[in-house]
Amino acid sequence: MASQVSSCGTRPYDCDTDHNTRTYQLLEAASRADGVARRRLIDEVVLLNLRLAESIARRYVGRGIERDDLVQVANLGLVNAAQRFDPGMGKDFVSYAVPTITGELKRYFRDHGWAVRPPRRMQELHAAISTASAEIAQTLGTTPSVVDLAKYLDVDPEDVLEASASRECFTAASIDYRGASGEQTPLADALGDDENGFDRVEAVVALAPVCRTLLPRDQRILYLRFFCGWTQQEIAADLGVTQMQVSRLLARILTHLRTQLGIPEPDKHPAPRTRPA
Repeated sequence: MASQVSSCGTRPYDCDTDHNTRTYQLLEAASRADGVARRRLIDEVVLLNLRLAESIARRYVGRGIERDDLVQVANLGLVNAAQRFDPGMGKDFVSYAVPTITGELKRYFRDHGWAVRPPRRMQELHAAISTASAEIAQTLGTTPSVVDLAKYLDVDPEDVLEASASRECFTAASIDYRGASGEQTPLADALGDDENGFDRVEAVVALAPVCRTLLPRDQRILYLRFFCGWTQQEIAADLGVTQMQVSRLLARILTHLRTQLGIPEPDKHPAPRTRPA
C-alpha cells in the first residue's frame, strides 16, 4: 500500500494508470459489499488518495486557517467522495473527488474562516471574483481591473471593491500592529478614550426643565449644594434654618425630581450581603 501511495508523486490526480485502476477496483468491490467489509474497502481508498486531499488543501493555506485544519477538512471531503462515488457512473474517481473536496473546503471557509463575517452576498461575490480573476487573466493575459471584473460578473464596481476588501476579514490584525515596516502608528494609539461628559450632558438636558418648576428657595438649595459644594450646615446658615431642616428640604426636592423624571426611589434598606458558603 505504501509503495502505491508514494509512487503517485506530488499531484495524485496525475498518478499513473495503476493507481487509478486500483482505486476503481476498491470502489467497485465496496459497491458490492456492506458492513465491515465495505468500511474496510472505503478506508483503503481514502488512504490511497490522501495526497490528493492534501494537495487541494495546500491551495488554501495562508488565508487565515491553520494548515492542519485545512487538511482535516479536505480529508473529510475525500471520505465523503469515497462513500458516495458510484462506479457504475464511470471509472474516474479523481474527477468526482476534486470538486467534492474543494466544496468541503469552501463551505468550511464560509462558515468558520471569517474573523469578521461580512454579509453573505459579499462572501459569495468574493468567491466569484477569485474565479473570475483567474478566467479573465487567462483570456487577456493580464490582471483584470475592477471595471473588467464588474462587467464580467454584471455587478457594480463599488460592489467589486467592497467584496475584494472583505479579504481582510479572514484575519484580525492586532491593535498593536505597526505595519510591515514596523513604523506605522498602531491602532491602539488612534483609539479614543471613554468620554464621561456625555452622562453629564444627558443629566443636564433632562434636569433643566424640571428644575425650572421648583420654588426659588428650592432652586437655591440645589445650586448651593451641588454646584457650589456647600455643606448642609453652610446652607442652613445662609437660609437662617437648622441643618435638619436643610436635610429634609433636600430629601423632598430630590424625591420631587425623581418623580418628575420617572426614576424610582433608591432602596433605603438594602438586603444585607450574605457570605458565600
